Amino acid sequence: MRRLLLLLLMLTISPVWAKCAPGPVSEQRYIEAAGIKHWVTIEGSNCANPVVLYVHGGPGNPLSPYGDAIFRNWRERYTVVLWDQRGAGMTYGANPPAEDEQLTIQRLRDDGLAVAQQVAAHLGQRKLILMGSSWGSVLAVHMAQARPELFHAYVGVAQVVDGRENTIDAYHQVLALARKANDAEHQPRLEALGSPPWTNPRSFGVMRRAIRKYEAQVTDAPPKPWWQPAAIYATPKAQADAEAGEEYSFLQFVGLRGDGMLSKVDLYGLGTEFKLPVYLVQGEQDLLTSAAVTRRYFAAIKAPRKDLVLVPRAGHDPNQVLVDAQLKVLDERVRPAL
Repeated sequence: MRRLLLLLLMLTISPVWAKCAPGPVSEQRYIEAAGIKHWVTIEGSNCANPVVLYVHGGPGNPLSPYGDAIFRNWRERYTVVLWDQRGAGMTYGANPPAEDEQLTIQRLRDDGLAVAQQVAAHLGQRKLILMGSSWGSVLAVHMAQARPELFHAYVGVAQVVDGRENTIDAYHQVLALARKANDAEHQPRLEALGSPPWTNPRSFGVMRRAIRKYEAQVTDAPPKPWWQPAAIYATPKAQADAEAGEEYSFLQFVGLRGDGMLSKVDLYGLGTEFKLPVYLVQGEQDLLTSAAVTRRYFAAIKAPRKDLVLVPRAGHDPNQVLVDAQLKVLDERVRPAL
């Protein structure tokens, strides 16, 4: 009896992830991948539906706390998988990094591929649909290029192309708007920064706040209920981990002297030939990753199929029209090819 109880306990805490039974799926849990615990959520009406692995931006801004509000309409036709990256959200809480621990694109790419393989096996799927937004679009492209056989297609949203080009383009666009508006708050701050690259980690945040102000004037605001975290993410510990993870990831992103992960983003250097379909969804009013930079990258892409979708009244951050455009791409471009 004692041995039986011990065996049952071992099965309860076993890291083996059983295959999903047919029918609805709703899971929030840690999985072991690439040597650490990763937080994933899986929601959908049927395990047999196509699976979307959504790679979040930031890099410290997981969408798992807001998935119920943002992706509810997707779940009838798709199984939506949200993953808190290393150094972010619930994954940060389970694996607090050492003070000198560095994030790299390659390390996060390998994390994402390990998560993708486990998710596919668990859901009984041969391939997943890979979607990445903002910072997540960098990571997702690296994943798609490294292991294209794992994915049906790549859908990029607010695509980051080149750390230097995107930042310089964004800076000069928002500075021109601030000057035109005689903006007493943001114009002098932006002018004091000078053109990128920067060596002060605060500089990117100064530009980002100005961008949010000017995008808000020409885009639709997201629904307010979107940004109310679900109960599991609203505990004091979860909130503290989310805040600490965001700060840690941002510093890793920009670097203490402008030498963070952003400075190493170069998707042209990675290669513009893809072995899977590529669809880019771009807000027309996006100042941080502008349509002009995205168009140049899109023109260079060679893929079995490709398309660029421009979304009016949308900027860099998600809002309803941008999320609806992503779902439309899934329904009208990706799903028919499956």
